[in-house]
Amino acid sequence: MSAEIEDYALLGDLQTGALVGRDGSIDWLCLPRFDSRACFAALLHDESAGHWRLAPAAGGTAHRRQYRGESLILESEWHTPEGSVRVIDCMPPRGEAADVVRVVEGLSGRVPMRMHLRLRFDYGHILPWVSRIEGDLNTVAGPDAVWLRTPVATQGSGNETSAEFTVGPGDRVPFILLYQPSHLPSAEPVDAEWALADTERFWSTWMSVCDYRGHWQDAVRRSLVTLKALTYAPTGGILAAATTSLPEQIGGERNWDYRYCWLRDATFTLQALLDTGFIEEAYEWREWLLRAVAGDPADLQIMYALDGTRRIPEWTADWLEGYEGASPVRIGNAAVDQFQLDVWGQVLDSLHLARESGLAMSETAWNLQHAMLDFLEGHWNDPDNSLWEVRGERRHFVHSKVMAWAGLDRGVRAVHEGRLPGPADRWAALRDRIHDEVCAKGYDAERGTFTQFYGSQGLDAALLLLPRVGFLPWSDPRMRGTLAAVERELTEDGFVLRYRPEADGGVDGLPGTEGAFLACTFWLADALHGTGRVAEAKALFERLLALRNDVGLLSEEYDTRLKRQIGNTPQAFSMVGLVNTARNLSGGEIRTAAE
Repeated sequence: MSAEIEDYALLGDLQTGALVGRDGSIDWLCLPRFDSRACFAALLHDESAGHWRLAPAAGGTAHRRQYRGESLILESEWHTPEGSVRVIDCMPPRGEAADVVRVVEGLSGRVPMRMHLRLRFDYGHILPWVSRIEGDLNTVAGPDAVWLRTPVATQGSGNETSAEFTVGPGDRVPFILLYQPSHLPSAEPVDAEWALADTERFWSTWMSVCDYRGHWQDAVRRSLVTLKALTYAPTGGILAAATTSLPEQIGGERNWDYRYCWLRDATFTLQALLDTGFIEEAYEWREWLLRAVAGDPADLQIMYALDGTRRIPEWTADWLEGYEGASPVRIGNAAVDQFQLDVWGQVLDSLHLARESGLAMSETAWNLQHAMLDFLEGHWNDPDNSLWEVRGERRHFVHSKVMAWAGLDRGVRAVHEGRLPGPADRWAALRDRIHDEVCAKGYDAERGTFTQFYGSQGLDAALLLLPRVGFLPWSDPRMRGTLAAVERELTEDGFVLRYRPEADGGVDGLPGTEGAFLACTFWLADALHGTGRVAEAKALFERLLALRNDVGLLSEEYDTRLKRQIGNTPQAFSMVGLVNTARNLSGGEIRTAAE
């Protein structure tokens, strides 16, 4: 059985990621990319779907875990009756092949250790062929090959490999797992000690650019490392999360694949990176965007694969039981075909912000923005599926209209302030028209709040973003009324739901419920701060910080009844919320193109 979601730490090499439990087991790993088919999928089933455990033979969970400095080198320590031991895990920056490096370090006494490796390709569906070549273990299935190199004697039985050994003080025993396409010869495995040093050097160099000077430094800097780990280095694409189908309700069916590049999530991540000094990431993301969305803006998708691929068909891995029985396990994401109007405005806002941050404008980038503005002119009044990807009826969602307003506003400013060519007067007139319509049709005067969509009786946490994009200030009574309504009707134990799924007869077309959405709760803290309730904002932020696991990670949601993290992990949206809110509460306004 897989561990609780908050028991997992992340390893990564900027091309894929692994989840390591407190028990020393890697229960999730897709090779060679984040969105490849997993070779360790115990996270979504049990150990028979593939895992790699390295821990004391007596078992149990690590007494202490931490990342080394500001890196993704994980150190897990066990204290046993026989002595103490540390397991050091990392994925070094990608060279010739993908590597997972694990080093067992004896600290005191003599500790019996056990290694158990079960590789299962295609999400646990395919049993590989296992052989030994020149002392290394070679595991092959179709296009995939994985090699294990270690000085420890290993035994194989039933497509599984194990080893038992003992470590004493100062002993360092390496295990290196290497992936290579099966038609190629094995790449030369890295030296474990060199890999650790190289990994630490990489992260130290990257973090040296960070210019964040506010409060909660450790939490913010750790979140930035996590956000960087969720980027795909070959293309600059920014991932939403490292996993698929971790449920939004334990035992439920709201299980989605987040191993892709959502334009919206990526733009939020981009803003957090820009606001903390990482201009290079902005350039790489913009170049990824220009390649991914090349063509007719009408064909813009809400998400793309890591390399910009458009087709992401959704299917179910029926042989997997799902995390704690939450099924189906979905691979791919059918939401790729949805129309989400806000994405056009979100991308326009982020490109404008990148330009304001000093990223040199290119003719290609402005041509894209101009074409997107042309599209908004013709489609701003179309109903959509909203940023929450509801799989029910399309509606006129208020947040979507506001982001159309924001996109046009950024276009007007680009012409007036950036001296770029475009029909600013026409865009300005339409911008004002949208503003008037939203205030007339998206606001419930009797209740004193904006609503989820025109004519709705429900609320939407995304309404808390209206001041952030400059639509209305927090001093406006309508925004204060909206904040009061969200606090009154959309919170559980002080944490914020995205919306009430049962509202308006079931707005999202799906059964079941979900937990509190962590990004939305960060937005509430920003709203409290914006309305002068600074002490309450900081108290809520501290509560959110307390939800992080022992190595600083947050998933998508929080179950206030079970007191557990739920949803895919680590979630970029949540980590971005932490960075932006910390900056806001430290006195640095969350910078958007509205400023």
